Amino acid sequence: MLRTTLAASAVVAALLTPTAAHAETGRAGGDGIPALTDEHGRTLTLRGWNLADKANSGDAALSAITEKHFRDMRAKGFNFARLLVFWDDLEPRPGQYSQAYLRKIERILDWAGKHDVKVLIDAHQDVFGPAFGHRGIPEWATRTDGLPFTPHPDDWFSEYFEPAVQRAFTHLYEDEDLKLSQARMWRLLADRFEDHPAVLGYDPINEPMGELREGEDLATAARRIERDQLTPMYNRVADAIRSVDPDTWIFVEPTPIVGEGVPTGLGRIDDPKIVYAPHFYNAGMEAGADYDPAARWIENYEQAVTLYPKEYKVPVVVGEWGPLNNSLPNMNRFYREAMPSLGRYSSGWAGWEWCYGGGYCAVDGAGAFRTNKELTAEPYAEAVAGTVRSTAYDAAAGVYRLSYDSAGRRGPRVTELSLPPGDWRVKARGGALVLRKDRGRAWILAAPGARVTVTATRG
Repeated sequence: MLRTTLAASAVVAALLTPTAAHAETGRAGGDGIPALTDEHGRTLTLRGWNLADKANSGDAALSAITEKHFRDMRAKGFNFARLLVFWDDLEPRPGQYSQAYLRKIERILDWAGKHDVKVLIDAHQDVFGPAFGHRGIPEWATRTDGLPFTPHPDDWFSEYFEPAVQRAFTHLYEDEDLKLSQARMWRLLADRFEDHPAVLGYDPINEPMGELREGEDLATAARRIERDQLTPMYNRVADAIRSVDPDTWIFVEPTPIVGEGVPTGLGRIDDPKIVYAPHFYNAGMEAGADYDPAARWIENYEQAVTLYPKEYKVPVVVGEWGPLNNSLPNMNRFYREAMPSLGRYSSGWAGWEWCYGGGYCAVDGAGAFRTNKELTAEPYAEAVAGTVRSTAYDAAAGVYRLSYDSAGRRGPRVTELSLPPGDWRVKARGGALVLRKDRGRAWILAAPGARVTVTATRG
């Protein structure tokens, strides 16, 4: 069953050659929600983390992100990174783009490619940007009409509801020159990185917000902003990206209000490669509270968040999730309930965040998982060459099972399995061959049109 890496690589390289424009693929899990796919037509599953350096800018921008991040993530079985980049660093003055910043992004992408990690480039903003003491949209693109802003250092999210911040979002969405600037910025990024093998997609704006009107409650305002401002914005940005990059996935986010179980008001984005990318945060848990199973937050969130992808037939990837305090009494249960939920409707997720320390960090200074974060490391099929019939992981028993119908004769044949640290035995039935690349990876080679069952058992 074991083969040398060199021999296996040669076989897989030949079998991955995309001889057909379309291959049979399975759904992500929810009825009517399609799966994310790669350039070979294989069904993808993404498991990974956000990579952020909010503290450094200018000459020091992105310096906190190193090759070690990718090496350690991959060693623990993760294949995906959502990389935060900031418009204020990319375009510090109107029309003047930082080539040094672009080179730093490229260096990070090279590290990702070296360690076989797919990257989503996220144009991040928190509370709009530097004009309000955060990162994101440049000060030169921030217009407030003189409205007031009061910082809330103990509750930064509430700063989104300051009049100056809300008005700045309105101008970003509605002023013609700012709309063009945002589109040009994205055209530049896509033109620079479209051919980089590590780049999976682009996320035009993190956690977009907007301006509430008199008499609106938050849910009503969110749906209006999503319908009337975010939908046109995403279509503009998609057009700009497609002018230079015809193939890369574009990830669109609703407002963060979706975390309260509010269905989005986003409309159709007229592009064939759109991914719905909500965030999975509970307001109470973000403030440090414990998980409350009786509140049925996970169930309510899942019900609300699946409406959009079912209607518009787009895949789902959750762009951020994970509570602040993971050591509270109910947090073990939270992870044991959240992981299956995410698997039911999404093609994957990026936790917040891969860093070495406390707070939200996935691992401590020594690189060991922090309390309950180890529950995010499960076996999964990174890429399935065919139609997924079922996939399940029994954490207590340490058994992962995948059933799929392999693609037809003109489709891809290599299914890739990711295994977390530990000893795993991998077996396949249905005339399939298992090739072990290393302790954390396995390739399954199946005959065309076969019914394949794969079992990975922890030793």
